[in-house]
Amino acid sequence: MERLVEIWLPYSESVELISTDADEPLAPAHRPAPTWVHYGSSISQGSNAASAATIWTAVAARLGGVELTNLGFGGSALLDPFVARTIRDLPADLISVKVGINIVNADLMRRRAFAPALHGFLDVIRGGHPDTPLLLVTPLWSPIFEHTPGPGVFDPDALSRGETRFVAAGDPAEVRSGKLDLATIRADIDRVVHDRSASDPNLFQLDGMALYGASDAQSHPLPDDLHPDAATHRLLGERFAEEVFGVEGGRSPPQGDSDCVDLVVALSEPDPQPS
Repeated sequence: MERLVEIWLPYSESVELISTDADEPLAPAHRPAPTWVHYGSSISQGSNAASAATIWTAVAARLGGVELTNLGFGGSALLDPFVARTIRDLPADLISVKVGINIVNADLMRRRAFAPALHGFLDVIRGGHPDTPLLLVTPLWSPIFEHTPGPGVFDPDALSRGETRFVAAGDPAEVRSGKLDLATIRADIDRVVHDRSASDPNLFQLDGMALYGASDAQSHPLPDDLHPDAATHRLLGERFAEEVFGVEGGRSPPQGDSDCVDLVVALSEPDPQPS
């Protein structure tokens, strides 16, 4: 009997495939599932998730019954043109673009540059996918960057206690002169969607705070004030699947439990070497 096996490689390691062996014939799987291409930050890449198979994007993809290409770039979801060209050239039945947090915490650009850069990124994608549903996702709630611009830096007081936490090093007053906080990013994404929607009926928007908002901080606090923990990754995936794929109930299946996958193997990161 044939079995479908998914292997999820570690999200924080470089991997070289040496060989693949089994006691039965192996063949690439060809599933007639819709393809979802997602672009985002370290939160999409998997920071603090229990494994690659339990990153919020992976949870949402399994619940939605779609094939995921996850273009999550830790610290680097910065609207780089090469990423737009990559998305343009990939097969996709759904494309989602989740931007904002890295642009703020890198203190990369000012408000004058953000909306044009986003327009240009979307223009490139539309060059290869003129009619594909394209979803813009605004940033999740983040207490340190809501009304304070970047750059984001390690919290020195937390480091002195042996903890890893982040703080925003910008000055809230600088938002008036063009620096970006998350509230400004959300407003500008709203405007971009409004400006394009008349000529692009397949452009949609999802409020990131519907996935994780201020009210979630008590039950699902961000351990470093920036990235979700393992339980919150599952919550994000369940909420995205409900909002976007129409999955009711908001409960993710146990690992490997789905209608079309017999076994999910999530390779773990290696144990740290003693110093």
